[in-house]
Amino acid sequence: MKYKNLYVLGTSHIAKQSLKEVEDEIKNKKPGIIALELDRQRLAALFEKERPKPGLRELKKIGLKGFLFNLLGAWAEKKLGKETGVAPGSEMKKAFELAKEKNIRVYLIDQDISITMAKISKVFSWKEKWNFVIDILKAVVLRKREVVFDLAKVPSQSVIKKLTSKVKKRYPNLYYVLVDERNRIMAEKLAGIMHKNPDEKILAIIGAGHEEEIIGLVKEALAKPQISYSYTVG
Repeated sequence: MKYKNLYVLGTSHIAKQSLKEVEDEIKNKKPGIIALELDRQRLAALFEKERPKPGLRELKKIGLKGFLFNLLGAWAEKKLGKETGVAPGSEMKKAFELAKEKNIRVYLIDQDISITMAKISKVFSWKEKWNFVIDILKAVVLRKREVVFDLAKVPSQSVIKKLTSKVKKRYPNLYYVLVDERNRIMAEKLAGIMHKNPDEKILAIIGAGHEEEIIGLVKEALAKPQISYSYTVG
């Protein structure tokens, strides 16, 4: 999707298709800036040969429910990534490597993961946590998926809408923190980058399904008298 000098590419973190699309978009669009749905901590983790296991320090920092959610989520994503042969976040890593190779500026536009996890601990109800455990076991262990699609490809918009509807219903608090709030934060940062770099092509790489909402929020943010510039340079 495109708005002014901003191009938004939706990706799947474990899809081979996304790796090719990232490479093609950078080659064809020749952006001057690439904005990634990452923070410094997650970017660094993509380049670690072996990720350290979360310990007591992380538990104290983000809370029990955020800690458990992070642990289970990472495990599920890793398991699904093995099915596709793509490590989680490979498309983001590829985008960063290509940006450095081609001297393209990189901005990290996501909220710090520790802040997100701490917020999840505060709002994630035990009912939602139970639903999460059950859904993870069904999808990853029992391989029973209510919405079936090819993991090696980016899901279609119709599939994404079905998944989104299910998540909103079963995890309203989690959805607000993980999707609604982060979308607004990223959109405001993108608006700030656009405002400061009106003549540069900007390629934003985010999770598939949120492109339209991000564009709408960017338009809202650009209409405000003051725009936040609190993004992080990669």
